[in-house]
Amino acid sequence: MRILVDADACPVKEEVYKVAFRREVPVTLVANSHLRVPPHPLIARETVTNVLDAADDRIAELAGPDSVVVTADILLADRCLKAGAAVIAPTGRPFTAASIGSAIAVRAIMVDLRAGGDQIGGAPSFSKQDRSRFLQALDEALVRLDRA
Repeated sequence: MRILVDADACPVKEEVYKVAFRREVPVTLVANSHLRVPPHPLIARETVTNVLDAADDRIAELAGPDSVVVTADILLADRCLKAGAAVIAPTGRPFTAASIGSAIAVRAIMVDLRAGGDQIGGAPSFSKQDRSRFLQALDEALVRLDRA
């Protein structure tokens, strides 16, 4: 069992560490740039090249039925779900086989709107409730993996 983190812009790295230390689950953070991580045997860092989607490709390669992936990237979430991984957004929202199709469709609509010059708001601010929801979702996903 392990946790894979799409780490470049992940706002919940500290929360991942807390859960990983408590449950003794290894964590791999994958990023395009060097990240500072706690010096701990459960924490590993992989820095990939700046090639487009290199971090996503590496996470998708590592993802499997024994993994929980933390990412806000919908297309990466889809790839990891297809590999059998559990996938959680930093807000605590789980991506599932049942929800990923509509998430991809909404993403495509938003891309089209932005490309057409429409001014649309961005994501809401990250809140304490998001952090709390994330901690609960990560813990639940690890319990499910442990039972399987």
